[in-house]
Amino acid sequence: MKRLGIFLFLIVVLAACGGANGQDGGEEDQEKNKEQTTQEADEKKDSAKEEKDENNKVEKEEKSEKSEEAAAEASADEPKEAQYQITGNWSFEPINDAEPKVALLTIDDAPDKHGLEMAKTLKAADAPAIFFVNGHFIDSEEGKEELRKIHELGFPIGNHTMTHASLPDLSQEEQKEEIVGLNDKIEEITGERPKFFRAPFGQNTDYSQQLAAEEKMLLMNWTYGYDWNEEYMDADNLADIMVNTELLGNGANLLMHDREWTKEALDDIVTGLRSKGYDLLDPALIKTPK
Repeated sequence: MKRLGIFLFLIVVLAACGGANGQDGGEEDQEKNKEQTTQEADEKKDSAKEEKDENNKVEKEEKSEKSEEAAAEASADEPKEAQYQITGNWSFEPINDAEPKVALLTIDDAPDKHGLEMAKTLKAADAPAIFFVNGHFIDSEEGKEELRKIHELGFPIGNHTMTHASLPDLSQEEQKEEIVGLNDKIEEITGERPKFFRAPFGQNTDYSQQLAAEEKMLLMNWTYGYDWNEEYMDADNLADIMVNTELLGNGANLLMHDREWTKEALDDIVTGLRSKGYDLLDPALIKTPK
């Protein structure tokens, strides 16, 4: 009986110890689970914070890029202060203290077959120029698209009449269609009216001058040009004469055309002028009628 009592006592003690151990184990498991849950929550918070920080960074960068683009567009849209004016011999002179050693590049009869390629060559060389357009080259959709691309490359479009007719041979009504009609056409394609006018063969009339003034266009002939002479229908010869002619001087107004040999000479002409110390005149700096 005594042994039975001892035996029962041991059973009770063991059961109590087991329960205590189970409770301790359960508490330990609960503590581990709690720690794991807290750790996972912290990790999620850190991950969410990192993602938020990254999103904020991207958003700030996008806003910064948009601000820079907007500033650049605003700057491009702002008219530049005129620094040069045309002279009686069709060259350009500084209005105040601008650099006098400049030369203006102009391309007539565009966009025929090579105008867009010439514009790309000039753009790659960071060389400004005016493209004087004939209306019969922009009758087709292809011609309109080429004109649009030349304009989008940043080159101002000048008026060289609708059909390249001799203005003194035309009536006033015909002259108006040649000049104002082309301005309307160019504006429809590019969204901008020309600021420069060059009469075919340099032949202005009193009426064409009046129309140019009404349209707020600057009359512009040229200082020299050679690419219509058979002797210079060769890229090397043309590049040489355009850079080494005695007619080259401060403010020179260089006449070229949309021609294959001129296209091939263009890069050498730009390089040659710069090697002689000439800056290429930005048309945006030329004073035009208001």
